[in-house]
Amino acid sequence: MNLGDDDFTLFGLPQRFAIDRADLDQRWRRLQGEVHPDRFAAEGAAAQRVAMQWSVRVNEAYGRLKDPLARAAYLCELRGAPIDAENNTAMPASFLMQQMAWRESLDDAHGVAEVEALDREVREAQAALHGELDALLGPAGPEAGAQALQAAQRVRALMFVARFRQDIDRRLDALGQ
Repeated sequence: MNLGDDDFTLFGLPQRFAIDRADLDQRWRRLQGEVHPDRFAAEGAAAQRVAMQWSVRVNEAYGRLKDPLARAAYLCELRGAPIDAENNTAMPASFLMQQMAWRESLDDAHGVAEVEALDREVREAQAALHGELDALLGPAGPEAGAQALQAAQRVRALMFVARFRQDIDRRLDALGQ
């Protein structure tokens, strides 16, 4: 293992969006077992510090890989298409219109049933975006760079969807759900 390896290499996984979560969890437990500082207690403080660095590195990689949004953003960056959400907010007009319609629907919703129906619609859109990312961020091929640019746009859309779903959750909490 090398501290400079990308997260996928560290976990022995191919660089693609779709991953088996149970397999990832198992690999994380195995890696943590190998690098846990307690295993190096007899080797002194320096060995424990190195083990702590490894443990942190493994946990950070695991956090990125287990979260679909973080994993997609990371893959885009690895393939030369950083998300740059702070500076790049360009979205297709159709998605902007969808955002506005969702916002209006949430603002106009009067009861739990209406908000839950909107939540189902947004979850379906989220699942569709995940499907697109799966296609765009599969095994790297000759078009990986162009596909990563398209995927970066989907990731920015997913970032909006994730924030909007938080708004839906807050609204449901306010309605007593």
